[in-house]
Amino acid sequence: VVNSVCGCAAGLARPAIGMALQHPVKPDKVVTVFAGGDIAATERARSYFKGYFPSSPSVGILQDGKIAYMLERHQIEGRDPRAIANDLTDAFDRLCVPVK
Repeated sequence: VVNSVCGCAAGLARPAIGMALQHPVKPDKVVTVFAGGDIAATERARSYFKGYFPSSPSVGILQDGKIAYMLERHQIEGRDPRAIANDLTDAFDRLCVPVK
């Protein structure tokens, strides 16, 4: 998760991510960096997001160190947090292994 101080991060992305992480199928590790707050960590996180514009907020899912799913700022702005959470849980269902 690349986080930021913008309104769409506070009002949309963060609540959506919180909802999505309540889903029974989810990534085994979650990492958040704060764009503008920790430059080196943000640059490192974005180095995995090859082919995507460096924007925040954004959410990427990696498999074997490569980007498998990306939710970009333009897919977050102006949407309901529940709809964003649904996009994330759909990706979790496709890409993550359920914990038993």
